Amino acid sequence: MTPDYRALYDQAGGDEPFRQLVDIFYRNVEANAVLRPLFPADLAAGKEWQFLFITQYFGGPTRYHEQRGHPRLRMRHMPFTIGPAERDAWVSCMLAAITEVGFAPDIAAAMRTYFEGTAQFMMNQAPPDDDLRITP
Repeated sequence: MTPDYRALYDQAGGDEPFRQLVDIFYRNVEANAVLRPLFPADLAAGKEWQFLFITQYFGGPTRYHEQRGHPRLRMRHMPFTIGPAERDAWVSCMLAAITEVGFAPDIAAAMRTYFEGTAQFMMNQAPPDDDLRITP
């Protein structure tokens, strides 16, 4: 059964835990050798856009849409190389942030499902050829 993502914002406690999530995620990104080069030197704008997007996606105010329109996630991320290593690093940073915030288990599980699926969807580079080999 697919989680009701639109109800998580209120269940989680509104803006504050999501602000913590984004702050911790970006702290993790800053320390991640795979991800840090993909981000601009000043992370402030990205942090704010991510906060607005995530809160809206999980049922909060529509501030992201009001300020930026449709999210167009794949289009906005297309200039960046996102292969298996980048996907895995991103997911690792986000899952660690979810754990550190301390969301209730059902909320954390739904968030993990969403972020893992979205990270897979955002990939725009195929794995290396040796990862595609089929062995008899």
